[in-house]
Parts: sequence; structure tokens; C-alpha cells
Amino acid sequence: MKRIVAIIMVMVLTLGACFSLASCGKSGADFTVGVCQLMEHESLDKATKGFIDALTAALEKEGKTVEVDTQVAGDANLCNTVVNAFTSKKVDLIMANATPALLAAANATTGIPVLGTSVTDYKDTFSGEIPANVSGTSDAVPFDQQAQMMIDTLGLKEGDQVGVIYCLNESNSKIQYEAVKALFEAKKIVVKAYTFSETTELQALATSAANECKAIYIPSDNTVADNDSVVGTICNDKKVPVYTSYGGAICYASLAIDYYALGEQTGKMAAEILLGNKTPADYDIATLTPSVVYNKDLCSTLGIEVPENK
Repeated sequence: MKRIVAIIMVMVLTLGACFSLASCGKSGADFTVGVCQLMEHESLDKATKGFIDALTAALEKEGKTVEVDTQVAGDANLCNTVVNAFTSKKVDLIMANATPALLAAANATTGIPVLGTSVTDYKDTFSGEIPANVSGTSDAVPFDQQAQMMIDTLGLKEGDQVGVIYCLNESNSKIQYEAVKALFEAKKIVVKAYTFSETTELQALATSAANECKAIYIPSDNTVADNDSVVGTICNDKKVPVYTSYGGAICYASLAIDYYALGEQTGKMAAEILLGNKTPADYDIATLTPSVVYNKDLCSTLGIEVPENK
């Protein structure tokens, strides 16, 4: 039902955009920017807001205006529909929030600048070579530091099992799984993948993981993040700590980036491109320095000691 509603919403939005284009043409603003966000989620929402705020402020400083058309696809398969509406509208720039949105935008145009955000690995996304009209910001964080943080805070030792929950439809999640798997196994800690394709599988999967593992690790996986309350409820009931690489309410602690700040960085890049000062090819993929965050209430419930200075 959720997917059907998303499809209907995108069809309505696309028809509306096409009607507006046919009847009115482009807006009276100096620039038009299309934002394709994969789904509604706290992290992605923050990145989009940061992008719009920074872009608007930077252009206003130069006496320019921008119309931002923000569309939430709701499903990876619907990103193409959203992006195609943007290319038909001949927007000046596309911001793609999350990997499926970035792939859709890059496949749809080579002439319109495309900036991604909330994307973990650009080179893997494009099999090594990033298109000339594409750049952006990455939410990648040091996996070795994340793994060590779990080992230290949970007292993980040789033979303990950590479960990694991720969606098979998200390529970046597989990269993160392989990275943390190697790091944990170097410490003789057992790692088991709990993977799924449909969200209807998540409850049973999380139950199995909570029954079998001492702790759960969740990478920057948009599908899990959109449904992470399911995982959190099950694991909290069984007193199994959950660590996520993106933060959020279900994790006892995280080494994560500020997604609003990530969006801001992307917005500043977009302004420079629109003003003609830069092209996407001039920018390396930007990252942010992550910060350590503890959920003190959850740590207390799980019996995890929080460092005094945190």
C-alpha cells in the first residue's frame, strides 16, 4: 500500500510539473533547481533543508533568486520519474539526495550539473569513473573507528557475534558491511549478515539477529533507516544494543556526521556552480568530520557505561 501511494503521488507531482511547464514555462527566478530525495527520513530531510538554506543564502548574497522544486520519490524505482520531470523542465541543477536518486539523475542527463548528498561511495556507485557533470558530498565515516567504538563501549571479545542488517537493494550498504566485517574479524569477532529485499521481512530478520547476536550494526542504509523503529523495538526488548552509522533514536551511540551540515556544504557547491564560478568537475567529493554521540537514556537502559565527558 505504501508503495502504491508513493507511485500515485509521484504521478500526480509529475503531471503537475509538466502542466506547469507547458502553461507557464520556467519561473521568474534567476535559477531553478530540482531536488530528488529518495524517501522521507530524518537524515535525508536534514540534508535537503541544509542544502536549500545554504543555496538560498549564498545566491541572495549575490542578488540572485532561486526556485527549488523538491520531490520525494518514496521508492528507488520512482527516482527516474522525478528526475525526468526535472530534465523536461530544464532545471539549472539537480540535487540528488541518496544513491538511487544520484544514479537516476546521472543516467538522465550529461548536460545539467548534478550534485549528490547522503551518498557513501561515489566511485563504487559509478563503477570507478564519476561522470563529468556529477559531484557532491559523501556521508562516509571511518569504519575502523566505528568498529573500535563498538568493541570498546560494549566490551566485545573474541567469539562474540555482531549482526549487520542491511538491504540487498542498496549497493553502498554492501560496501559498509564488507568493511566492518573485515575489521571485526581481525579482532576474532564473528560477523553475520542479515539481509533482506522487502521491508516486510525486516521484523523477522531483526528478531533472529537479536536472538543470535550480542550487538547489531546498521550501516547508512536508507531502507533500514526508514524502518529502524522496527529493529529498535525488538532489540531494546531483548536488551541487544544497536549501533548505527547515521545516528538516530534507536542507536545507543554513533560516530556520525551532521546531515544538515552535509546538505549545507552541497548547497554552497551548488551556488558556485550556478553562478558560473565552478563546474562539478572542479570539485572533489566532500566529506565531513564525524562526531561521537551517545544516547544516555538508552545506554542506561542497556547497562552501557557512557564516558564521563560525553
